Amino acid sequence: MREFLEDVHEHMNDGYGRAQAHNKTPMRKRFYKEVSAAPIEGGFSINLDGRPTKTPGHKLVHVLSETLAVKMVGEWEVQEEFIDPRTMPLVRLVNSAVEGGVDVEAALREEVVKFAGNDLMLFRADSPRELVALQTEHWGSALARIEKHFGVKFESVIGIVNKNQPQASLDCLATDLENLGFMELTALVSITGLTGSGLLAFALRHGLIEADQVWDLAHVDETYNAKNWGADAEAIARLEKRKIEFDAAVTVLELTGGA
Repeated sequence: MREFLEDVHEHMNDGYGRAQAHNKTPMRKRFYKEVSAAPIEGGFSINLDGRPTKTPGHKLVHVLSETLAVKMVGEWEVQEEFIDPRTMPLVRLVNSAVEGGVDVEAALREEVVKFAGNDLMLFRADSPRELVALQTEHWGSALARIEKHFGVKFESVIGIVNKNQPQASLDCLATDLENLGFMELTALVSITGLTGSGLLAFALRHGLIEADQVWDLAHVDETYNAKNWGADAEAIARLEKRKIEFDAAVTVLELTGGA
């Protein structure tokens, strides 16, 4: 189960859903000519030369949303001589979700709520003064919006000392996820892992905060550091890659009815 959750967080799996070390594993040559989305019972499959794609566990890759299926077709179509999984964030995320299926739904719900109980926005800096002010302004406002919407309360702390959050608040969040299936939950877990914030994932799901603002809130510290000490090229590159994964997860969440 932990391996699956790590796959969801990182999305570093190939076009068929299983994680790989892309810098070590040679990319597969493109073996197909045509890609299409085909209607099937309960949704749409993604076909390569008329054959539906499957996960490593031989599960049919399918989605309920035709729009999502078309977007996945687009990722397959733009592959050239070799298939580069890094350019297929929607395909990888959906395949991870299908591979896990209903068996992992409980674990996915638990993962999002666990993050919310140890949330990025709940751990505040004690210095420098400018960063403290930024966290108070941006995270404080976002947290207040979430608390008001759900009728709950969370307590922030200074530093990294753990503080148990009110169980009633966590139970409320858990209840909110009960109607979501594995596809939406996989997207939420990805958003949570990429931002470090379960609370921001909940805020995004309910339209309390727009996706771009969620991303900015998740990187208040990084933005402050880059502004004051300069941006590191490698860090920027990593952030850009993670933003692509984040955008893909937001798309899946929105198109599967999770938001």
